[in-house]
Amino acid sequence: MNTTPQRVVITGIGIVTSLGVGRSAHEALLAGTTSPEPVVDSARYAPYSVHPLPEIDWSAQIPKRGDQRQMDDWQRLGVFTAGLALEDAGLKDDAEATASMDMIVAAGGGERDLTVDTLIIDEAANHNDRERLLNEKLMTELRPTLFLAQLSNLMAGNISIVHKVTGSSRTFMGEEAAGISAVETAFARIRAGQSTHALVGGGHVAERPDMHFVFEGIQALAQGDWQPLVARSNQAGGGIVLGSAACFLVLESLDRATARGATIYAEIEAVEGDRGSRDDEGLERRLQSMIDGAATPDLIVSGASGLVGITEREASVWRNSFPDAILRRYANVVGHALEAQFPIGLGLAALALKADVAIAPFEADDKALDKPVDTALVTTVGYVRGEGVARLSRVGGKA
Repeated sequence: MNTTPQRVVITGIGIVTSLGVGRSAHEALLAGTTSPEPVVDSARYAPYSVHPLPEIDWSAQIPKRGDQRQMDDWQRLGVFTAGLALEDAGLKDDAEATASMDMIVAAGGGERDLTVDTLIIDEAANHNDRERLLNEKLMTELRPTLFLAQLSNLMAGNISIVHKVTGSSRTFMGEEAAGISAVETAFARIRAGQSTHALVGGGHVAERPDMHFVFEGIQALAQGDWQPLVARSNQAGGGIVLGSAACFLVLESLDRATARGATIYAEIEAVEGDRGSRDDEGLERRLQSMIDGAATPDLIVSGASGLVGITEREASVWRNSFPDAILRRYANVVGHALEAQFPIGLGLAALALKADVAIAPFEADDKALDKPVDTALVTTVGYVRGEGVARLSRVGGKA
């Protein structure tokens, strides 16, 4: 048995954000020389802004109307973006490859019933035994089909049906930490030789009042007109602007990618995730432990949520540890996408490493980058808990 760790590379990128559909729209973002203009809707959900979905022709990746109809927007977005990744990797029509491909999805919990949520809150104001009230309403007010339509593993199920990805399947839940764990697991399996290729990623639809309801439980959303992350500590609200976005990646062992002549975007050298209390500088200690011994990267692609306080604490770790690295916080241009945030960061970093151009600033005061990058650090810090770091490097060209 070969115990030599396998090298893990990214060979397919499917990405959808408010900036557009597919790889080319995001390569244009990276290749610019000025900070890109974010696409923001500040009217529909005022006082909150969102980065909305772009126009999408679902039929391009989900040809059957019946398949489209039985999915909600979140599932359609994930299935569509997974198809983009398979197509980009040259595996979409390779039945043998998709039949043996592992799939790891980071998923949310589906849409909530706002009518029931509102009823519980209204009645709880005049009720002494709130736990009993909650149990009663959950048993009598929620329709059973709500859960059947919103099961978290349905995204993976629909990807299997539409794209014939029928190897092992795993679904992780837990907001940003789910995206970190999904990538970490796919990376570890390929590195250990337990898998040769995997489809990994997730999606998030921000245009849902129930999501705003959840975030405002801890006053986490920015209020008023859109501002860049650097300015949000001075505006009303908690600093987060949600984004509708998805990213799926095809990961392969370098040996497999080489054998089939695949285009390689980047090599993933390490992935690590953790979670715990953030009191007494716990956040800083965990982030520091994930980068101990790492060389200074050319580029830090930060998935900072924008939450006031936590975002500044994360940035201070990178400034202190890697003062010469270029920092790009992509929530400035695509918003915060929870489960999909870490995969999006990996996708953007991989595109940056493959490109022969400098990387555009994402904020007006970002340091300029006047040459292509060879190494990148991708980070995501959950708005409540969960941290993750990945190290990527340039491979270039065909395997």
